[in-house]
Amino acid sequence: MKRALVTLALCALPMAPVLATEGAIGRPITGLQGTSFAGVVPPTPGWNLGLSYAYYSGTVGAERESPLPGGGSALGLDVTAQLFSITGIYVWDTGGGRWNFASVAVVPFAKMDVEADLRIGSVSGSVSDSDTGLFDMAIVPVIASRHFSATKHLSLALYIFAPTGSYEEGRLAELSLNNWTYSPTVGYTQLFQKGSLEFSSLAAVDFYTKNDATDYQNGAVFRLDSLLVKRFSNGWGVGAAGGWIEQLEDDDAAIADRLDGFKGHSLAIGPILTYAKKWEGGQVEFSARWLQEFDVKNRFEGDPFLLSASIQF
Repeated sequence: MKRALVTLALCALPMAPVLATEGAIGRPITGLQGTSFAGVVPPTPGWNLGLSYAYYSGTVGAERESPLPGGGSALGLDVTAQLFSITGIYVWDTGGGRWNFASVAVVPFAKMDVEADLRIGSVSGSVSDSDTGLFDMAIVPVIASRHFSATKHLSLALYIFAPTGSYEEGRLAELSLNNWTYSPTVGYTQLFQKGSLEFSSLAAVDFYTKNDATDYQNGAVFRLDSLLVKRFSNGWGVGAAGGWIEQLEDDDAAIADRLDGFKGHSLAIGPILTYAKKWEGGQVEFSARWLQEFDVKNRFEGDPFLLSASIQF
């Protein structure tokens, strides 16, 4: 169970550095939030470190009008987002009972490149923008993990995303969603085949505060991410990851009303590869996944990629 810790905390990392729901994506990228051992906080106390790199290139076709993150709208959007995140995790010293607890802080840095096709009457043209820097940070005051048995585990947490990145009304490439987001989250892990086969799932609802700069209120978004991984004695593991994003409420703004609420939906699935290496007093696990989005509505559509490393000292 020891290696569960850091990968659990990494579910905060891939939250998108790409516009708000008013920009057709929201914080989550389909299928990237799910992590190994999502339901487990192990009993071993102390500090741990997580590193991740997420890459996303997506498109909204010209047949769909989309609200822009800094205000206004566009017909046709292309985005390339890269996010590097550093995560610090502290496991509380609560012993080996039925409950264990951890706290998490995430510091993300983003590179954004956005291009939009604009049309005003019979006149059309394209504009582009890019920016690099600190993105919106996240904290998890408490992750509480309940161990029902050696193979069944459940976690409860509240992720809080703060508008710490730069935001300038009217820009295409924003490094902040310019709102606070609160995400109550439930994780579940079940192990099979003497622990070598893992199924983990992570479900959450993202509640956004209003973007006061544009007077745009994003609707609540449900997301579910799952993975199935088979690990072998040589340290390698293979499996599949998938994700589902479903907006539960209409967005609230003048342009959203014109677009019938602009509720988003998407699915994604793809392979995952892991490798773990242990040493006396610690271990590292690397993970890579690539997914393809499909059945997408009112969101960017692309092929997200995530590379992560979890280090236990």
